[in-house]
Amino acid sequence: MIVVRSRAWWRATLALCLGSLLVFLNLYVPQPLLPMMREVHGISTLAASLVMSVSTLSLAAALLVFGPLSDAIGRAGIMRLTLVLAGLLSIALALAPGFEVLLMLRAVQGFVLGGLPAVAIAWMGDEFERPALLSAVGLYIGANTLGGIGGRVIGGAVAETGGITASFLMVGGLTLVGVLVFWRLLPPARRFEPRRFRLREARAGLAAHLRTPVLLGAYLLGGLNFLVFINQYSYITFRLAQPPFELGERWLGLLFLTYLGGTLGSTLSGRLSRSISQPTCMVVGILLLMAGTAVTLSDRLPLILAGLTLNAFGFFLAHSMASSWVGRHAQQDRGSASALYLVFYYTGASLGGLWFEPFWWMANWKGVVLGSWLILAGTCTIAWWLRRGDRWRAAAIEPARP
Repeated sequence: MIVVRSRAWWRATLALCLGSLLVFLNLYVPQPLLPMMREVHGISTLAASLVMSVSTLSLAAALLVFGPLSDAIGRAGIMRLTLVLAGLLSIALALAPGFEVLLMLRAVQGFVLGGLPAVAIAWMGDEFERPALLSAVGLYIGANTLGGIGGRVIGGAVAETGGITASFLMVGGLTLVGVLVFWRLLPPARRFEPRRFRLREARAGLAAHLRTPVLLGAYLLGGLNFLVFINQYSYITFRLAQPPFELGERWLGLLFLTYLGGTLGSTLSGRLSRSISQPTCMVVGILLLMAGTAVTLSDRLPLILAGLTLNAFGFFLAHSMASSWVGRHAQQDRGSASALYLVFYYTGASLGGLWFEPFWWMANWKGVVLGSWLILAGTCTIAWWLRRGDRWRAAAIEPARP
């Protein structure tokens, strides 16, 4: 198996990080453009947020297909093909004649964007030793944050001068170039053992994962945390586009540089997991997310940015631990186990608009903060339960002393 910091480890990790960056570059490029789309198309706040929601929901559905499929036919081909299609669809989005067609294309793009996230961590689980896996997952999720930052910054900066069309064209072109590099970097799989795809077995495998408490807890934690985190960014753009801030698209795109806190959090997660347990890291991450959310109540822009940065650090710390927890505790069908985690993850993101919209209309940003705290109190409880269960299992397998 591939050991940490070997040449093969670096090639594989760099390839998967690049692929992750390209996925989230495409997924999040419209987010700073939501206020502009609302004005251009004459739609409501909730309708504008559908640009993000339909893509994350279809991405979640795709994970149910690509995860089990990868257990049967392999993982590399799925990642390569879906990345190419994602780039082509971004170019098609630039040519969309109206909002309805744009939504349809975003739904299709979300589906193909599910290819790499569905199988990347399973690929690592097949090929990497455990220390190599933990270190690589942290870097891989750090690349998620860089892709999210890049898509939003590029989208906002380009749209301010060239409009929405130019933003999609830019991201589509960058994606097609990046796929060529990904194709050459990713080493061939050595330890993958294909299993013939049977629908009944796939459904049974998914059901078995859902019946496993340590996996279901991580699924719920990841999905609910992401519901809060990603939709806070959507609603904060509406807040900061209004008086007294009145930020333009370029500055709204730069707002997502606060994601760098998440890059740091996910990168440090591997080191922290060697000192304290994974569930304890999850608890710490969620508490930081709650604290950062409180800071964003300030009316001072620097403090709002500080709160968002703390949010990103805490969220990605918890997310890194939860996703690697699934890879560690799945006893079989790792591809479908990891995919199911991401199904919960992106389904949570797609439902956030429905959860937060009543809070937004009730009390604007203060309402969003209240809605966030309600959910985070629940996920912190889940993480604490996982922590207690982990300690009980460790005590149960500890060799008896003479």
